[in-house]
Amino acid sequence: MKYLGLAYFTPEKFASMAPDEVKKLVSQCPPLDEKMRATGKVLVSASLGDLENWRTLRPRGGKTHVSDGPYTESKEVVGGLFIIEADSLDEALTIASLHPAAKLGEEGGWAVELIPMDFYLAR
Repeated sequence: MKYLGLAYFTPEKFASMAPDEVKKLVSQCPPLDEKMRATGKVLVSASLGDLENWRTLRPRGGKTHVSDGPYTESKEVVGGLFIIEADSLDEALTIASLHPAAKLGEEGGWAVELIPMDFYLAR
């Protein structure tokens, strides 16, 4: 079974952190990312770009309407994603718990959401 992991952060909380705190926090991420990839179960891992470059596409009156920025109803925004292939939900949870957003960044509002995938198409 494949699972999509969405790594969230809260932009306002993250922006209120001192630059040294952000640097210290972010410097802890690569070893955790490597530990997660070392399981051999991570198919994709990505960090998403700056919010000001996000666009939302929606159908409107038979045409595609493009608007600026992320469209969210919550204070949290997806900052990264990963896809893992696991033999069970427990294994998927164990692997996802290695992601930096599941271990660090409480002050930046970090969190991980793990979602089973019903359909997955790779090139």
